Order: sequence, then structure tokens, then C-alpha cells
Amino acid sequence: MPKPNLAEIKNAYDKHYKNITKKIIICAGTGCVSSGSLKIFEAFKKGLEARKINVSLHISEGCREVYLTKSGCQGFCQQGPLLSIGDIFYTKVKESDVEELIEKTVLKSEPVERLLYKNPADGKQYAKSEEIPFYKKQTRFLLRECGKINPGDINEYISRGGYFGAARACAEMTPEEVCKVISDSGLRGRGGGGFPTGKKWDLTRLSKGDKKYVICNGDEGDPGAFMDRSVMEGDPHAVLEGMIIAARAIGADEGYIYVRMEYPLAVERVRFAIKQAEEAGILGCNIFGSGHNFKINVMEGAGAFVCGEETALIASVEGERGMPRPKPPFPAQSGLFGRPTVINNVETLANIGKIMTIGAAEFRKMGTAASPGTKTFALTGHVCNSGLVEVPFGATIRQIVNEIAGGTANDRGEADLNAFKAVQIGGPSGGCLTKEHMDLPLDFDSLKSVGAMVGSGGLVVMNDKTCMVNIAKFFMGFTQNESCGKCVSCREGTKQMLNMLNDVSEGKATIKTLDLLDGLANVVKVSSLCGLGKSAPNPVLSTIKYFKDEYLAHIKDKTCPTNNCKALAKYFIDAVKCKGCTACKRACPAGAIGGEVKQAHKIDAAKCIKCGACAATCKFGAISAGG
Repeated sequence: MPKPNLAEIKNAYDKHYKNITKKIIICAGTGCVSSGSLKIFEAFKKGLEARKINVSLHISEGCREVYLTKSGCQGFCQQGPLLSIGDIFYTKVKESDVEELIEKTVLKSEPVERLLYKNPADGKQYAKSEEIPFYKKQTRFLLRECGKINPGDINEYISRGGYFGAARACAEMTPEEVCKVISDSGLRGRGGGGFPTGKKWDLTRLSKGDKKYVICNGDEGDPGAFMDRSVMEGDPHAVLEGMIIAARAIGADEGYIYVRMEYPLAVERVRFAIKQAEEAGILGCNIFGSGHNFKINVMEGAGAFVCGEETALIASVEGERGMPRPKPPFPAQSGLFGRPTVINNVETLANIGKIMTIGAAEFRKMGTAASPGTKTFALTGHVCNSGLVEVPFGATIRQIVNEIAGGTANDRGEADLNAFKAVQIGGPSGGCLTKEHMDLPLDFDSLKSVGAMVGSGGLVVMNDKTCMVNIAKFFMGFTQNESCGKCVSCREGTKQMLNMLNDVSEGKATIKTLDLLDGLANVVKVSSLCGLGKSAPNPVLSTIKYFKDEYLAHIKDKTCPTNNCKALAKYFIDAVKCKGCTACKRACPAGAIGGEVKQAHKIDAAKCIKCGACAATCKFGAISAGG
């Protein structure tokens, strides 16, 4: 395989790109695709061709006029489908908008104002994405190319400086030197544990073995998390470059990308990126003329959350049931097929090529001393603008929620700074943080000190209408379902914790139940075999710690302060609002409502089964549930 000349590829691409007069980028991340962005792409293609406008779908010799391309996730998911024409950024675009966009923006460079983003806080419109608070307040280091480049064009990746770090690592540096750069950068694993990446690599490098492996963990299973998926969809070559450098550092000649099967678009783009890299001589034999060989395989996981744990993932790749294994030995000594193996998640690996390019010292300028760099978060829940965000370590919840996300959304979907109640960080493995933590720096050590963790980066915001008992129950139900069942403490402990949480939400619990729940949670935390079991009690422990009054209301007063627990709800009819239409009486399956026509009705609490059919039927808003 001939040695790829990256500089030559970059120069040729840049030369051809200069002929383009207008660039149209359409978001083709999973979120926007589900909203119809691919139809918008085709509509643009047909509309431009109908007007005899030269349309280029790839940058190559002979390009001119309009470059129409797809990108990965642009992050502003709640406002999709997204697209930009030159410097003008559009949100919530429909296929029916394409003709107007061509006529006004493509041909005349005039904005279509109704499609510009309007800030709900002050009504201000923004024509450029970099001026929108959602983007302006971020530090997009890892995601700087996601949403900007075509993930299916290796030449565009190279034109942005891609693979130059891998070429330097393979052709100019020793494995020890590569490990030292990553160690000096202070990069810590972005999968949740925060273990120093350079140290992990060096331990694997020093392990004896006739064959070694690199594994990319793309088994992103946290509810509401989509960081790794977005990187694989939008910048797959960055992941491959990180794996190449890792392979050089530890002496591996083979790697695996383990992707959950629920990510078909990520799988497709990663496989295509591998094909392109092989054809370019960047993967395969004697890469970059270094004498180093490296090939990458893609394996689709079956969707088991526990396979996010590295030893369970290894078992799955080997064809066995995905169940954790006792450690030691650690994968660095005995991993895949008993060989030394380094496992990093998608986000960690996507940082590597950039670090090799800018240097360890420059990378350390971002973040904190103990947690350098940036972190991506999947921001969901009760916020005005959900999506994929990236901030330096050390940023606060207040900055993310109020400045980037546009504030907490109340039950009417409006921004309300006073509506914030809690944020669940780190998914099922994390914990709930409250108003008192709004200014806590988000980094590995600060979060650990308050009983939470970065996790993979899920960030679920909850407003004051959220029942924290239900939140604990939701995450416990998830981890109980996902427990592999290997160790008793996790298999039985999560089941019993879920049973006790059900008793609390149904008004069947006592103070003793709460004591048992707290005690069992701590037993499961220390006695489980793997990270899933050890972290499963975190949502329970954190909600008991910070929202004990809600638990006591459910247990002592048999009420749910937020009226979310159906078993504790009491339905009332407002005699002033009630018109005596009998609609609720006819809808009640239990015959619990009495009253004559045109007279105020009443609900017999003893007969009421709390199904809510009466409230759903009433057209006058006379029926409500109270605790």
C-alpha cells in the first residue's frame, strides 16, 4: 500500500474548494434525519438542478457554484431540521421551505426571516449560528467539525488537519513518546470512570503479549445519552485516528469498534469511514510507511447496558454472554482473547488526534488542572433548548442550564429560572444534584465529592413539577432490567430496592422502609461485582439525601407533593366550575361520581380508582387531583 501524502490531499481539496461560491450544509444526524432532513436534501438537489445550477455533492476537480452536503449532528436538536446556506443558519426547516430558500438565499443571499432562530427569552432573531447563545456559550473542541464537515468524505477530514496526528505518531514517534504526550495532556477517560488515558495505555504497552488489541467502546446505553452516537455519525474519522494512535502506543495490530445495534446510522458511517481509510492506505499494512499494521473491525452489540462495562464488552466481542468478569486481571494484562487490550470510549478516542496536533500543553489550557479539556453532554429534560453541548471541565450547571439551554422550562414549556428543581447527571450511574449545586464546577473530583459522577455525559434537567421518588424509581427500574444477574447483590438488591420504591410511591411504605432502602442501597454499592451494580444505588441515595422531605410526604402523609403518584392522588370537583353536565359521571368506570343534571357533582373517595378519566373528560377544568 503506497504511503498516503496527507499534505498533497489537503492542498488538492483546498484548491478545488475555492471554486465553490455557496455552501449548503444540511444536518443529517439521527435527530434531523427522523424529522425529514434527507427529504430536504433531495428537494434542494432537484430544485437547484431544475434551475440549471451546477451542484457539487463532493469536492473534486471541476467543482463550481453550489456545494450541497450533509453533516453529522449539529447539536441544536430541539430546533431541527437544521441547515445553513453560507453564513445564514436556519431552524425547523420543512421540505416545503426549500423553493423559497433557493430563490431568496441561494440566488439572492437574502435571509428567510421566519426560519431564523428566535430566542424565546427576548424575541431576538439570529442569522448566524455562532451568535446564538446555545452555540456562543459553548467551547466546541471535540465537536468543532461535527455539523461542519461531510462525515462521508475522508478528504474533507484531512483538509481540516485530520490524520496528521496519526501520521506523526506512527512515523516519527516511539510508543513511549506517544504515551507520554497523552499522559502530559492529562486526558481522562470520558466513559465515566475518569481513569488517566495515558496511564492506561502505558500499562498495556508494558504488558507482554504476542498480540494486542484496541477497543472503542461505543455501547452508549444511558437513557437520554447520545454523545458518542453523534460523534460516530458526524466525525467518524476522528475516532479511527484515535484508535490508530492508541494502536501505535501499545503495539496493537487489530482493533474493534463496539457499537450498539440501535445506532444504525453510526454503524453505517463508521464502516464507510474504515473503507475509505483502507483505500487511502491509512489503515492496513505499513501505515504511513512506518512498518506498523493496523486493521479495525466493527461489531454491533445487542443493546445490553452492562456491555458498557469493559470486561462485559470483551465477553460479548468474544461471542459469549455479556457479563462482567472479576478484576484483576485487568484488560491491560489480559483482555480480549486473553491478550493485553486497551479500551477507550468514543469521546476519549476522538480527542486523541487533536491532542497530538495541538500538543499536551495547549490541551491543558482548557478545563481544570485535575480534569483538563472539555466534556460533551446530552442535555435533555425540562429545558428550553435540548441538544448536544460541549463545555470545558469546570463549567457549572447554572451556565449550562441558564445560558446554553435557555433556562429551565416550566410545565407550560416557558423559560422559568425559578422552576429548576434538580438535574440527574451521569445517567443511571450518576446522581441528582439540586439548586445548592448550581455553581458546583462540573469535573470528575467535584462531582464525586457530592455523590455524583460525570458518567458518559447524560444531563437530565427536572423542574419543580417532578416527583423525585418517581425519578429514583425510573432509574432503578432501568438498572434492574439491565442487570446481568451474575452477582446476587445487584440481581436481588436492585429488585428489592425497586419494590420498596414502588411501596413509597403507592403509599404502602413506612419509616422502616426508608431505613431499609438506604441500608440496602449502600450494601449493593460496595458489594456488587461491576460498575453497573456499584453505581445503581446512586439515584436512590442522592434523592434520599437531597429530597428526603418528599419521601417523608409519601410515607407519613400519604401524599405526593407534585401530584405525580397516581396511587396517592385524590380527585376533587370544583363546585363553582362544575356545570353539572354529567360527562364525568358517564366516564367514570367505578361509579364514584354522584350528582344531578345541572348541579355540582361530587366524587366518592372510597369508590374512586384514580384512573383520571373524569379529569380528562371535563371540558370546564372543574376536576383536579391533589395530594
